[in-house]
Amino acid sequence: MRYVVILVLGALLGAGAAVYFLRIGPARSTPGVAVRPPDAQAPPATVVIGLEQGFVDAVLATTFSGLGTPTFQLTQSAGSGEFKTAAFQSGCTNSITLLPEGSGVKTGVQFKNGVVSAPLAFTGSYNFTGQCIQFKGWAQTNIKLYFEAAKQTVYGNVEVEGVNLEGVNPIANTFVTVFVQSAINQRVNPLVLVSEKQLSLLIPVKASNGTVKARAKDVRAEILDGSLKLHLTYEFSGVRGEGT
Repeated sequence: MRYVVILVLGALLGAGAAVYFLRIGPARSTPGVAVRPPDAQAPPATVVIGLEQGFVDAVLATTFSGLGTPTFQLTQSAGSGEFKTAAFQSGCTNSITLLPEGSGVKTGVQFKNGVVSAPLAFTGSYNFTGQCIQFKGWAQTNIKLYFEAAKQTVYGNVEVEGVNLEGVNPIANTFVTVFVQSAINQRVNPLVLVSEKQLSLLIPVKASNGTVKARAKDVRAEILDGSLKLHLTYEFSGVRGEGT
């Protein structure tokens, strides 16, 4: 029992120390409202667009092969300029680099059981009180969808569910978990998944010298095994003088 209590206290203190030493601020809120599942009866003026697993896999493969491994850097605002310089000179970059594959996990986005999940293999390092900690492993993340009608944009918010490290003690695991979540909050969230240019529609009607404009007023998500379907409900307006 004493051993269990020590572990629990160590985890709590470790999380608190990680927030203090890394100067992690509150996560930025994702704009809009959470996207809900579609109703049984679709409203009028609703269209459905689908995103297949194969398409997402191809985008990720091209990213790693054509653009290189994405790296997210997290600066330590608590340190002085001298501290930051020393950290970089010692090889500690305070960064996380995503890998296409590592620790027995393949980085990707998966549609399954009503959830958009994203296992992420990574390697990285951070300077903690003058000591450089190198780490590698993988994180299990989920992506929650949000829709902001004013900006006609569908956002994604990446949430870290857990971090699995290779050969690192539980206390360090707590630090790295906070570090990974903070890097994602500061450098990744919110993700722009569908922009206004992709969501809004313009339908020229030359005979009437005008245009029918369509704006999404509601977005629902249907997450199936291997695909994501967005149910878009539009409202229409006519504008004269823009037929060309």
